[in-house]
Amino acid sequence: MSISQLAREIKESPTLRLNETARVLREKGEAVIHLGAGEPKSKVPMDAVLAGVAKLTTADIRYTPTEGIPSLIKAIIRYTEDNYGKIISKENVLVSNGAKHSFYNIMMALINPQEEVIICAPYWVSYPEIVKMVYGVPVIVTSEDGRFVPRMKDIVDHVSSYTKAIVINSPNNPSGAVYPPELIQELVEYCEKKGIYLVMDDIYHKLVFNGPQWVSPYKFSKDNSDSSKLIILNGVSKAYAMTGFRIGWTVANTKVTAAMVNIQAQNISCPAVVLQEAAAGALNGVQSGIDALRMFLQNNRDVMVNELRAFTGVKLIPPDGTFYCLPDFSAYNKDSVALSNFLLEKALVVTVPGKEFGLEGHLRLSYCGTIKEIMEGVERIKWALDPEAPNEIYIGDRKLRRDWK
Repeated sequence: MSISQLAREIKESPTLRLNETARVLREKGEAVIHLGAGEPKSKVPMDAVLAGVAKLTTADIRYTPTEGIPSLIKAIIRYTEDNYGKIISKENVLVSNGAKHSFYNIMMALINPQEEVIICAPYWVSYPEIVKMVYGVPVIVTSEDGRFVPRMKDIVDHVSSYTKAIVINSPNNPSGAVYPPELIQELVEYCEKKGIYLVMDDIYHKLVFNGPQWVSPYKFSKDNSDSSKLIILNGVSKAYAMTGFRIGWTVANTKVTAAMVNIQAQNISCPAVVLQEAAAGALNGVQSGIDALRMFLQNNRDVMVNELRAFTGVKLIPPDGTFYCLPDFSAYNKDSVALSNFLLEKALVVTVPGKEFGLEGHLRLSYCGTIKEIMEGVERIKWALDPEAPNEIYIGDRKLRRDWK
């Protein structure tokens, strides 16, 4: 008995695989440093915990409406008005099992076989695979100048009669780049003119530093009707450090939302009610934890940038948001998969190959851990790659000597 052709074509998630690799190594007692993680270490907001516990203590844990519980939908409506300047109704909202599931619902609702979805590189690893899962065609746009923010011309040149949607992730995973307001305006206006769906993945929009600032796409939208093709994707995983709660949502016109509700009803029925209550607690509760997380990440970003800038052969565009940077290590090895494996074997440092994000020669490094992990992780990478680095290093309680060129 064989599996389907589609299943054979879908790639394994490299980030989840590396998380598992790091876990196994740590269980074996290895002094591994995980610079590939996309998960803040700050605590879940207490308002979220208390809301979840309050629901649990009722012992009344049942199915919910497919679209989400009323309290969470109301919180998302208020969140959208406060952060996007857009007034929406409950018929525009669908709560799902995380932003990844939300993106899958969007693609399932929009894409017919062989229709194209434009994705800008570097991109989140799951975008192309999810497009393929609904029998669409991912069309990758890579900036000609090698930067992380595409030009509008780069995008327009890839539009065809088969183009159904354009996907934008800003602030961007894996680069940390924030797309400038001028580009967002051009995209919104172009998509409205051409009747193309514009999917904005804003999961990191609150984690922006002292550079270009995130801007609401609704600021530039002229189509305020219920036929708007602007779709927003968001969730509690990143800004609220609630990765394990798996709650995301979409904001779209009522026709698209109704289609996604039907899809989700046949797929998962509904997200878990306790987790929805916790997400509502986070959105309705004290918001100071977001500012604390952002300041923590900005400080960590500065440390990682300083460490990498002292590293011979590494090219880096400093990130303006998120937890990540995407330095270019091609001076040492243009094969990012081989390089990542080498660093794991020799230096016990977990990194994510840039190839997985559409940019070969780069490695995604996360700075949402501790300062010690960042500094020691980069030191180990430098020891493994840079011939000018000291020849010996301690990894855990072992003293190692570099015996390769």
